[in-house]
Amino acid sequence: MTDDTRTNEPSRRRRRFPGISSRAYEHPADRSALVALRKLTGFDTVFKALSGLLPERSLRLLYLSDSVRVSEEQFTHLHAMLRDACYILDLAKVPAMYVTQNPQPNAMCIGLDEPIIVVTTGLVELLDEEEMRAVVGHEVGHALSGHSVYRTVLLFLTGLAVKVAWIPLGNVAVLAIVTALREWFRKSELSADRAGLLVGQDLHASMRGLMKIAGGNHLHEMNVDAFLAQADEYEKAGDLRDSVLKILNVLPRSHPFTTVRAAELRSWAETREYQRTMDGHYPRREEDKDTSVTDSFRESAAHYADTVRTSKDPLIKLVGDIAGGAGDLGGKLRDRFTGGARGEAPGTGPAPE
Repeated sequence: MTDDTRTNEPSRRRRRFPGISSRAYEHPADRSALVALRKLTGFDTVFKALSGLLPERSLRLLYLSDSVRVSEEQFTHLHAMLRDACYILDLAKVPAMYVTQNPQPNAMCIGLDEPIIVVTTGLVELLDEEEMRAVVGHEVGHALSGHSVYRTVLLFLTGLAVKVAWIPLGNVAVLAIVTALREWFRKSELSADRAGLLVGQDLHASMRGLMKIAGGNHLHEMNVDAFLAQADEYEKAGDLRDSVLKILNVLPRSHPFTTVRAAELRSWAETREYQRTMDGHYPRREEDKDTSVTDSFRESAAHYADTVRTSKDPLIKLVGDIAGGAGDLGGKLRDRFTGGARGEAPGTGPAPE
């Protein structure tokens, strides 16, 4: 008789992080964007009201009735990954997880009192075991960070914005909060990507998963280095007009662009912070209550200052020039918008050799 219990064992041993705090993997931009969100006029009032009104029980019944719940009897390989991810990140209560029929590859963690993880069939069919393990870790990271609460509010307000679009002032108020929530959520995805790497502990698998989400199940046609080169080209290409277009393109999105996520994750994997975490030196949950808000602000400010200093984006570089007291601001603005050298009309500079 075959022993099927071995199929639920991880394919290899992975490091566990007892008592790990979400601060160990949270992106500085995630924390600072959440602080900015909470300062938004009216957000606290809306959030408290929605916390009591959102039909969470209805949401749970919906997935229970019209999706497949992951368990020891259904999608057993996902069940094993989920339990393994919770074990690695030391999340005591394993969230409920559902697979829902949708060809679009996607996953989310929602819920106010208790998080629910939902993955689509498109994602399950697209990713291999190690790639999927990183995604499950990503969603468990959302649960550990408490992101599911704000994600649920975002989903509700997005639907509400459509319903009240005919009310001028009401629509403006809702859209302001939705826009701020999306900005925060995009940053929170960078944190969750890091959590996925801590769970999967395979950077190549995380990269492959992001490439597949961007380009489909044609891994033999894709290359990690070339994919990351796209992120570099995206960041530094063009002039200020392109920088403005980038902002407009990303505003309606709940997630950062895939190449940007891949580049951010690789950069973090190369830091001493990541290596120290893997070596067992990381912030503990028991220390969260003693965490200084001032230190968190300082860390976020340092991150943004470093981003401005090292960024290749034309708009961000201009911000750095202004902050650094660069002269001839008018000329710099003209050059960045036109792509031309100072004193020359665009296209009239020296001919290429």
